[in-house]
Amino acid sequence: MAESNPNTALPNAKIAIIGGSGLYSLFEEGAQEVEIQTKYGSPSDKISVGKINGKEVAFLPRHGIKHTIPPHKINYKANIEALAQLGVERIISTTAVGSLSADIDPGMFVFPDQFINFTHRSEETFFDGPEVAHISTADPYCDEIRSVAIDDSDTININYLDRATLVTINGPRFSTKSESKMFRSLGGDIINMTQYPEITLAREKAMCYFSIAIVTDYDSGLEGREDISPVTTDDVNKKFAESIKNLRLLLNSLAKDIPEKRSCTCSHVLDNAFMTKM
Repeated sequence: MAESNPNTALPNAKIAIIGGSGLYSLFEEGAQEVEIQTKYGSPSDKISVGKINGKEVAFLPRHGIKHTIPPHKINYKANIEALAQLGVERIISTTAVGSLSADIDPGMFVFPDQFINFTHRSEETFFDGPEVAHISTADPYCDEIRSVAIDDSDTININYLDRATLVTINGPRFSTKSESKMFRSLGGDIINMTQYPEITLAREKAMCYFSIAIVTDYDSGLEGREDISPVTTDDVNKKFAESIKNLRLLLNSLAKDIPEKRSCTCSHVLDNAFMTKM
């Protein structure tokens, strides 16, 4: 079991994994648990820091270790700020998603490259003034990590989709059939409740952000397919549990294979973003 050390100096980790529904722990032993308070409040839970393939990795369960925090109540700003205090430069997000397409089956891993935001959350930026910045989210996901994930998935023999558009809704309810139809018509491929504003807050910290989305269901069903029922929470839990072995294998590989030094553009996103400088 990890030991809690809330009063010791913070460890350092350049890679962080944020666990979504179904992934509430990462290390079996040897990890240090740290409690971090930020000016935005407390993160979802204690952060565990341990070694994976010789690299220091931080782990934070997005919904809390017992899944007590619903999507719309997550303190996203505190989560990202706490990881920043640990020196994190790269975030790998894991998340359960619904499919909006007959071509994207439950059990598949998807590496989104775009998102569409349909949430109505107020705490979505660190730049509330007087310091003002407008970051680019034209290409919000890190392609350097994507390239490594593709190679590692091929090696592990994981069934994956290398690009997709992810729709984020507020939650905690699932979509109506009409909403799912609308999201498909707008170009959405998969759907979840937590990707935004987590991804843009990480970007405001000049962190790399990459998502491993595990397809657990077909959202509200598929039009013209009476044999496919709307999603239930049991569906999500069951399919995620079936995928957990491959997910852990991929996370272990990524921790080993991601280059020590970043060569992507993520670290430069703030270079020309500021309207005012403090």
